[in-house]
Amino acid sequence: MFIFDTDILDKLQDKADRRVEFIHRALTRLQVKFVEQGSSLLVEHGRPLDVWKCLLERFDITAVTTNHDHEPYANSRDKAIEDLLVAHGVPFHTYKDISIFERDEVMKDAGGPYTVYTPYMRKWKALFTPEAAKPFPSGHHLDGLWRSSPLPLPSLEVLGFLTTDLGELPMMVSASLLKHYHETRDTPSIPGTSRMSPHLRFGTVSVRSLVREALKHSDKYLNELIWREFYMQILWHFPHPDKAFKPAYDNIAWRHDEQAFKAWCEGRTGYPLVDAGMRELNATGLMHNRVRMVVASFLTKHLLIDWRWGEAWFAAKLLDFELSSNNGGWQWASGSGCDAAPYFRVFNPHLQLEKFDPALKYVKIWVPEYGSANYVQPMVVHEVARKRALETYKQGLEGSRAMEQGQTKLFT
Repeated sequence: MFIFDTDILDKLQDKADRRVEFIHRALTRLQVKFVEQGSSLLVEHGRPLDVWKCLLERFDITAVTTNHDHEPYANSRDKAIEDLLVAHGVPFHTYKDISIFERDEVMKDAGGPYTVYTPYMRKWKALFTPEAAKPFPSGHHLDGLWRSSPLPLPSLEVLGFLTTDLGELPMMVSASLLKHYHETRDTPSIPGTSRMSPHLRFGTVSVRSLVREALKHSDKYLNELIWREFYMQILWHFPHPDKAFKPAYDNIAWRHDEQAFKAWCEGRTGYPLVDAGMRELNATGLMHNRVRMVVASFLTKHLLIDWRWGEAWFAAKLLDFELSSNNGGWQWASGSGCDAAPYFRVFNPHLQLEKFDPALKYVKIWVPEYGSANYVQPMVVHEVARKRALETYKQGLEGSRAMEQGQTKLFT
């Protein structure tokens, strides 16, 4: 069964949302497979708790099985459903599925969660065994399917959404790509990344299959998969994504400049690598990871706009949006997160362009007017913006330390 959750969907302002169509396509393909086996998906649309109340009246449910999540909303939703089912005498079983390790499985020897990636990664690899990435082919269990005539899937229109320009994403990553991943991953003009993130986000490709491939071909790619799990366990242990992981950074005097933010969103900053990335995001729902770091640094350092604004824009646009990774990435860029880049590290967009797109192949795809009189002038001067960022961050962090010292004196 799958529920199109209106508690989530009703908050999506853009009704041409590629993620909804991605899910709808996946369910349509899955339904074909079920029908071939004389079964059917049951697809519902509504508030999950209300849906389950109706299902308890429609069916004689003997048990419910699902998989763990790590996001605050999902955990509260699942707890409410579990309470409902248990009250009706229905066992509720949940299992690990979306990651190799989760929650408190990778912990410090002295106890407590890791908040720095490298030691987490080392412990992850020390704990890993091939058993952790073994496949679980569902085809071995087709005799357990519910026998039913095909049930209708609600159309995108019934769900309140529109068809988008969503293309087809590859369902597998090649051995050749992984073997060269460490050389190609930072070049946005070539297909040098796996493009598996939307599939990981929605469960259409198993993380175990990708880990098995990474173990054969690319330790660098394996490290990227571990970064995803690092951010998952951070969100699980510190479920406050609206706050800076380092509280002192909530004292930064952000600029609430809506016009500057709008220019950044639309890719009109006058910095071609930043503009190309934002236009790619708006046009496709995807953005190269190297470019994500550059555009996030630009917003938080050059424009001094709150990382939460950028995080929210990415959350609305990214096809592969995953709260833990998005929040972790934005806080890393702003300096406020765990294992973050220090606040005084400010990406130079000019140097990033020279290093990762020297022939302007990526820029020319998304900013064809670059180099002509039609291209906008830079909205800030890098050296001036960098100096302003360093001064603002320094003042905010020093103010926070002064407040902490004052509180310490007060309580002693």
